[in-house]
Amino acid sequence: MNKCRRYKKSKIINIILKNHFEKFKEDKLSRIKSKEMRQHIINVIEKALNCGNIEHGYIKHKCLNCYEEYIHGFSCKSKFCTKCGRMYSIKWSEKQAENMLNVKHRHAVFTIPEELRNYFYKKRELLKELQDAAYGVVSHYYKKKVKGNHEVGLIAVVHTFGSDLKWNPHIHALFTEGGIDKNNKWFKKLSHIPYQYLRKSWQKLVLDIIKTNFKDRETQKIINRLYKKYNNGFYVNAQRDLTKIKEAAKYIGRYLSRPAIAEYRISEYDGKCVTFWYENKNPREKITVRMDALDFIGKLVNHIHPKGFRVVRRYGLYSRRKNKLSIEIVKLYNFMKQRNIFELIQKQKNKKRSFKERLIETFGVNPFICTSCGNEMMLWEIWYRKYGLIYNVLNKSNYKNIINEICFLFCKYSSIKFPTITCSFFDILL
Repeated sequence: MNKCRRYKKSKIINIILKNHFEKFKEDKLSRIKSKEMRQHIINVIEKALNCGNIEHGYIKHKCLNCYEEYIHGFSCKSKFCTKCGRMYSIKWSEKQAENMLNVKHRHAVFTIPEELRNYFYKKRELLKELQDAAYGVVSHYYKKKVKGNHEVGLIAVVHTFGSDLKWNPHIHALFTEGGIDKNNKWFKKLSHIPYQYLRKSWQKLVLDIIKTNFKDRETQKIINRLYKKYNNGFYVNAQRDLTKIKEAAKYIGRYLSRPAIAEYRISEYDGKCVTFWYENKNPREKITVRMDALDFIGKLVNHIHPKGFRVVRRYGLYSRRKNKLSIEIVKLYNFMKQRNIFELIQKQKNKKRSFKERLIETFGVNPFICTSCGNEMMLWEIWYRKYGLIYNVLNKSNYKNIINEICFLFCKYSSIKFPTITCSFFDILL
């Protein structure tokens, strides 16, 4: 009898959603006024819940030696899904590393006070203006404060939650320490931007966004009060510098599709309530929170962005219009500095890895190696609910591909050299 391994692992968040999401739709989801947003949330949750579900589609591999089978369901590719979100972040980081400048970068976190957070919840489209403001702060310093009108490259990522799952919008920015002047020359002198400038400039731009979009008297009072309360500006942390391209891309990438809460922080679920913990920074202590499962789901749902919202935006030298030119300029700069020809002619490009290679890297094992005999499995069948059977090894139209794959596996695991198969041979089979 054939053995069959299935990729199946129930995670605690999925269990909570499966048990309570229908109730959440009835009791809580109706509070969201936008019908489009409500439907978008339902689609995102249902997509994540069906991630890896073989009833929606699967890929089957089979061992030709002992007939063991391995079935893997299709991934949902949703950023809300903890598994797919992590994979998306890895792929994004690898892709960005190809187009980033081979220079030193700095990571900065731009935050807003609690009094203003709800404004960006009411109008989520204003999160885009927060990204623009982060670039505005850094760009203005390079263009006005440093002689030469230099342009910097910056990548801004929107992050909406804190460790306590509350709505806490802030911007993670990665920018070059240096820029290109009007003569297309690389300028690398600046390694530090005064914190006072960062905080005060950020404060003004954020409050200007609020002032422009909310013109009621109460908002104006809040703005005046915040200028007095935060006389040193809003908090900005720009302490971490990153020297390697891959390191910089990976560091900012982890904020791109990070789930609102990691599985390991959920300490208990009794079917009705969820208990989780987080670390408070000031004072530094571990805090445990227990809440109703519906409220917990509400916390997660709050951080689902509207359909089509761009979490990542690129500015300056990293914009599509200027990125290619800036890469060539920096290559030339590095060549003149280091006299290294490889900096000039070699393109920093990562090889795209296959699904199998990613699995091996992540889990340390090849799932397509038969656990019984150790031989490599063969692609046997692909099925998708929407389109039906896409591929089957027994389909005569696939014979050419089948025989090629059999020949490859045969030659791989034996010392016999398999002869070249001619078209006439295929014609006989067909």
